[in-house]
Amino acid sequence: MSEGLRERKKRQTRQRISDVAIGLFVQRGFERVTIAEVAAAAEVSVNTLYNYFPAKEDLVLPPDQASPQRLADIVRQRPSGDSAVRAVLTGLREEVRRRDRKLGLTDGFGRVLEMMLAAPTLTARLGDLAQQMTDALAAALAEETGTAPDDPLPRMVAWQLGCLHSLVYAEIGRRTTAGENPDAIAEAVLDLLDTFEDLLGERVLSYAVRKEQPCSE
Repeated sequence: MSEGLRERKKRQTRQRISDVAIGLFVQRGFERVTIAEVAAAAEVSVNTLYNYFPAKEDLVLPPDQASPQRLADIVRQRPSGDSAVRAVLTGLREEVRRRDRKLGLTDGFGRVLEMMLAAPTLTARLGDLAQQMTDALAAALAEETGTAPDDPLPRMVAWQLGCLHSLVYAEIGRRTTAGENPDAIAEAVLDLLDTFEDLLGERVLSYAVRKEQPCSE
């Protein structure tokens, strides 16, 4: 279904507000810029800004891009025959290869990263988000595999994938801070993903393989 005019305008307004906000935050620091200043610079009312971004941190980490369900959604959407681990590896590799913006594989991300790391509320949200992603993934794996509530296996697999996800972002951040360009960083992250896969045993790699779905009549 094609995007309607109203939806396109809302998306463009949302992106403009976010871009203006991040520009101000990078220039002056996250905590030194007020919501009113962002709204004025983006030429919208404060109420309009809050309609798009209920919290100031959402301007940097929008829920649709930094969702606690991110890893669980990748697993839920995997095709038949794919295991949970291979689905996450495939998803991360695809994002790296297309230089997905949510990974920070863009020119200028270094300054954004420095701004984020200097803001305690943003670093706290990142920590909470990582834990929420792991918890959501563990719950999705337990539900799909019909695991007993006291079985630690879904949590252990989710923990490994959550650590991998955090490691990818840490590696991108470290290399960005060191001044490497996005293409070089992408290649390094792909190597990291390959190494992670090589280190895993078959039990983990083949955990929670999605079964073929019966054809509906």
